Amino acid sequence: MRIDMSHGSGGKASADLMKKIFAKHYSNDILNKMEDAAVLELRGRIACSTDSFVVTPVVFKGGDIGKLSICGTVNDLLMMGAIPKYITAAFILEEGLEISLLDQIVSSMAKAAAEAGVEIIAGDTKVVEGEGGLYINTTGIGLIPEGREISASNCSEGDVVLLSGNLGDHHACILSARMGIENNIKSDSTCLNGLVNSLLENDIKIKAMRDVTRGGLGTVLNEIADASMCGIEIREEALPVHPEVRSFSDILGLDPLYMANEGKMIAVVAAEDAEKALALMKQNEDGKDAAIIAKVVHGKGVTMKTRLGGSRVVDVLYGEGLPRIC
Repeated sequence: MRIDMSHGSGGKASADLMKKIFAKHYSNDILNKMEDAAVLELRGRIACSTDSFVVTPVVFKGGDIGKLSICGTVNDLLMMGAIPKYITAAFILEEGLEISLLDQIVSSMAKAAAEAGVEIIAGDTKVVEGEGGLYINTTGIGLIPEGREISASNCSEGDVVLLSGNLGDHHACILSARMGIENNIKSDSTCLNGLVNSLLENDIKIKAMRDVTRGGLGTVLNEIADASMCGIEIREEALPVHPEVRSFSDILGLDPLYMANEGKMIAVVAAEDAEKALALMKQNEDGKDAAIIAKVVHGKGVTMKTRLGGSRVVDVLYGEGLPRIC
């Protein structure tokens, strides 16, 4: 069966879709009440993030748009030091979408949410004319524990920048699929709860955290440098890139500094905690390839010490960073 316009009518076809697909996978006490809005009990500071996911293809090596939408939203909350709690999910379905594919993606979202410890507590579907595509919008809510202050504006000279693993995996995976290139590159899409919690629970002095998604590492570091009014100096030789991704990038003329990931993060920590933080990252499967890649310095902007001993400016991404991942 495929999605048609009747599935967006609000009538029987819509109700059947809710029961047979969404209710089957997303059952919980809040959602099962089927109210017009979820009623939540929240105390303290709250982190809230929203995102839309438009990746093509919707299923790829290492994940799909459903897993991606949960991991992307959960990771945004984690980067603020929040404990992810709830997610809403809205689906825009194009006519012609296979209902079995929708079921697969909804199931993938439910699995990723359960692994991340979040509940999907509200949602919506709309059906539009099209060619069988699927788009997802999510909003995440997390609680920030008392005394936890993590912000891109907190960095100062002497701080150290850690990267949790190889650059460009997701970007290379999606682009390979679009171009019909056969290789072993998989998306790194994952929720980073374990990695972040290992740092926070061991009293690492974290100044800032960011997940490395659109715009890549180069753009993210520039945003932090601007927010903290400082400079950041990268060591090119320290940047971890999987050999297959590096070869793929070289062939296509891509720079891993501007390639997107969906399961990598940077953490800016006090210098005295850098080695401890690195060891903690490497103990986690999602951080086994972690490295100390940069330091915060006097000045402004981002520069990179090259392998040849020179220095170059690393600016933000300009133009379209194909492929679009969200």
